Amino acid sequence: MKKIIPLVVIATFLSCNKNNDKADGYGNFEATEVTISSEANGKIEFLNLEEGAVLEPQTQVGLVDTTQLYLSKLQLMASKNTIFSKSANVTSQKSVLQEQLKTAMIEKNRIHNMFAENSATKRQVDEIDGKVKVIEEQIKSVGTQNAPIVSDAKSVDVQIAKINNQIAKSKIINPMKGTVLAKYVEPNEVTAFGKPLYKIADISAMELRVYISEKQLTSVKIGQKVTVKVDGIEEMKSYNGTISWIAAQAEFTPKIIQTKEERANLVYAIKVKVKNDGSLKIGMPAEMWIAQ
Repeated sequence: MKKIIPLVVIATFLSCNKNNDKADGYGNFEATEVTISSEANGKIEFLNLEEGAVLEPQTQVGLVDTTQLYLSKLQLMASKNTIFSKSANVTSQKSVLQEQLKTAMIEKNRIHNMFAENSATKRQVDEIDGKVKVIEEQIKSVGTQNAPIVSDAKSVDVQIAKINNQIAKSKIINPMKGTVLAKYVEPNEVTAFGKPLYKIADISAMELRVYISEKQLTSVKIGQKVTVKVDGIEEMKSYNGTISWIAAQAEFTPKIIQTKEERANLVYAIKVKVKNDGSLKIGMPAEMWIAQ
């Protein structure tokens, strides 16, 4: 984001007018411009905007081809299904072993009860205890086998989420309300990440940048109402303006001022906010008048 700095700035540095025959400041209108760039690589499928068009915020105005991204997503989804089938097989084995463990535990309890009544031998007790331990170890082993499968599935999910994000960024979404100042590409052209697509600015309210002398500084303050005048066909057209910013430090008069004496003066930049009725344009010269 950057400010449009007019190429021509005319400023005169006067004391506050007493005879009202001259303006208190001269300058040009500015607006904040935003260059919208591509967040994806590929062919532009469509771009529904033209210079001068007014766009609403969060509106889709274009699309970069997502075919390759979609195919990659399908491939990952297929890999995920394969991983899930492996996990299902491991889970099935675990279920079988758990059923075997239930049966072995019943048998274990029966033999231990018989041994307590001297109806079973120590060998039978050792055999059933060993069988139970073997099944328990097999269940642990199966659980260990499933851990990397689950990890692989999570990795695929992350890759799918990444592609979904890239697909979303392939949609060209206008971020703000404003007027299209310039269009840099056309549909069917190939774009790349970071390549400018169009430039937009909110010109519903313009800012007039003027410079005033140190003597005039005491006559202005932020929020103060002033009159802004622009050239008309027969007479100057007036607008209500509000001072929105005053520079904290002095600076030398811009070098584009013609005379060497004027360029050596220290001045303060101020900005006047003016509601645009559609007639004000970026770079248009205007005058600022301070009410006496």
